Amino acid sequence: MAGVIPPAPPVHSLPTRLAGFLRAQVLAQALRWRLWAPVAMGGGCAAYFYLKAEPPSWPLLIAALLAASAWLGAKRAGMARLLTLPLMLLACFALGLAVAKLRTDAVAVPIAPALSEPTVVEGWVMDVDSPGAAGPRVIIAPVRIRGLPPEQTPERLRATVRGRAPEPGEAVRLYAILNPPPAPASPGAYDFGRNAYFQSMGGVAFGLGEARPAYLPEPSWELRLAMWVNGVRYDLARRIVARQGERAGGVAAAMTTGHESWLDPVEVEVMRNSGLAHILSISGLHMAVVGGFVFFLVRLLVAAWPWLALRVPGKKVAAWAGLLAVGGYLVISGHPPPAERAAITASIAFLAILLDRQAITMHALAVAAFVVLLLQPEAIVTPGFQMSFAATAALVALVEAWPRRPKEISAPWPILMVQRGGVWVGGAILASLVAGAATGPFAMQHFNRTAMYGLLANLATAPVADFLIMPALALGALLEPLGLGAPFLWLAARGIEAMLAIGTWTAGLPGAVRTIASAPDYVLPIAFLGVLFCCLWRGPLRWFGLPFAAAVMLWPRAPTPDLWIGDGGTQAAWVEAGEAVVARAAVRQFAVDVWSRRRGVAPVERPAEGWTCTRFSCTPDTPNAGPLALWWGRRAPSAEQLDVLCRSAPVVSVRAPVTVLPDSCDGRLVLDGVDYARGGAVELWREGSATDNRWRAVWSAEMRGDRPWSVSDSGG
Repeated sequence: MAGVIPPAPPVHSLPTRLAGFLRAQVLAQALRWRLWAPVAMGGGCAAYFYLKAEPPSWPLLIAALLAASAWLGAKRAGMARLLTLPLMLLACFALGLAVAKLRTDAVAVPIAPALSEPTVVEGWVMDVDSPGAAGPRVIIAPVRIRGLPPEQTPERLRATVRGRAPEPGEAVRLYAILNPPPAPASPGAYDFGRNAYFQSMGGVAFGLGEARPAYLPEPSWELRLAMWVNGVRYDLARRIVARQGERAGGVAAAMTTGHESWLDPVEVEVMRNSGLAHILSISGLHMAVVGGFVFFLVRLLVAAWPWLALRVPGKKVAAWAGLLAVGGYLVISGHPPPAERAAITASIAFLAILLDRQAITMHALAVAAFVVLLLQPEAIVTPGFQMSFAATAALVALVEAWPRRPKEISAPWPILMVQRGGVWVGGAILASLVAGAATGPFAMQHFNRTAMYGLLANLATAPVADFLIMPALALGALLEPLGLGAPFLWLAARGIEAMLAIGTWTAGLPGAVRTIASAPDYVLPIAFLGVLFCCLWRGPLRWFGLPFAAAVMLWPRAPTPDLWIGDGGTQAAWVEAGEAVVARAAVRQFAVDVWSRRRGVAPVERPAEGWTCTRFSCTPDTPNAGPLALWWGRRAPSAEQLDVLCRSAPVVSVRAPVTVLPDSCDGRLVLDGVDYARGGAVELWREGSATDNRWRAVWSAEMRGDRPWSVSDSGG
């Protein structure tokens, strides 16, 4: 009709447009909600390990059964996803709790008590462990321990020996000090005792003399097989070192067999400061490179033989070869837990190829995480698992978001080379940035150090490590038993020398390492969920997870303790002007380093002036010299000696139990052997004025709780 103005299109209000946008974002996750199932299961596993008391099994099993039944019932009834999704997550969370409890009960082994006197340990040497500050270390399967009945004898011990380290398969007799696995060096620090518990490591022994031959009954076939495999690994490591020399060979042996006996501590520190230490630990990178190298090599060989290529599926044959390579590498590496987890992840990728599925997807990674948590629920609280899966999820998310460029038609090859080279370099830089950002929160929280030039070092060494060192080591290790590995090991040694040179250069740059104090324990799960949200959510809303992912960096730190006393009261440190002044710096230096890094303070040795020290004690001469008097003798001080300790400092630490206190100890904080046996290490904060002498104490046993692996807090 002429002259009639058509109605204007409806104008959607901002709330309407926002609601439409949010609805579209939720609908885009239709195939990704299931990716949160392993996240929920990991949350259940983590919740179990953060409990302060050991729960019974039956409530957790019943809860998991009920939650799974509710989810499956709702799904079968055709209920909306708005209801079934929370039920699925609840079922996975309950499953994580139950699986962690069942795993704890399944691996339970006797834990050695802290014996008051040295004892005799007789057993079989299973493997050679990485050396410690006090000397070589071996893993022993004890047969007899003097003073312990068979039912209290640990299944495995880690023993520090003097002189020559015995080799796998030897029967040894060791006169040693026996203790349970060490408790955390400070409240809330990494629990080595928990890690040892899940590796069936029931104690540590410190040899007081050289290991001597022992005459023992024939071991079981399982033990004989384990010792034979470890003997082959150790012999291969020696061959590699003999071919390459100790500097390059020590790194090559660690990367190939997991043996760190030939590593130079100075080189290890350089690798840490340059951000390259992850290369020394057999993990996902090594499994991916070895498995991927074998996969592409076999696929190339099949394609290069037309007769075979027409008769067999080359991709699936290569996948089978990759599976065999991953399994063989797992055996040769000694199957440490990080290598086992990496092997599971790589195996699922190859199985996806065999089942005609895409190998590298977020769903494949979710399946791998679910399988790992079913088999090793304790992995959820380890730095290796957290960093590995966070980095892998970030890289898979990068692959999903990477733009697909159209293929050029009839482009000149020089232009193609330049374009593809630029894409490869840009991809490598971006991948390193993404992986570094994803693992950064965990490195800060667990290791308290950041290699400021780690990105530069990893970019420079990645081509050398991925395309030269690892393939050459794989071929060299495979051919070395036949005497044909020399050329490949020589190539690998040249690559390792280049990698060490890059590490030395970056570690020597100004400000190469920065120490960062740990955030409160509850902050790391927030960061983990933030990283996962950025990776798993599809669409622009994923960036809402970024501030949560940076929680470890941004969260305010708690006040630094004024005083720390190590487990047993044998060493201590107090904070002055941002530095940790250490008493007895040479004793258990590792514990001092762990505590000082965790609190973000630099350790310095106690000055000699202003202190009076005897064979068993140190006391400050003036209040300004320090707040602590330390007695580390195994026997309790006399009344006169205790009087001197109490008059000299507001806090008195005595390693031995004390029964009677003199009057001079009134108003002093006196901690003795009973306190340390019950509580382990302690951190103290001064409250009120100096004249009040009131202190707030946090003990490692309080943070650790009463768990199956915490027997060491009570001294057995």
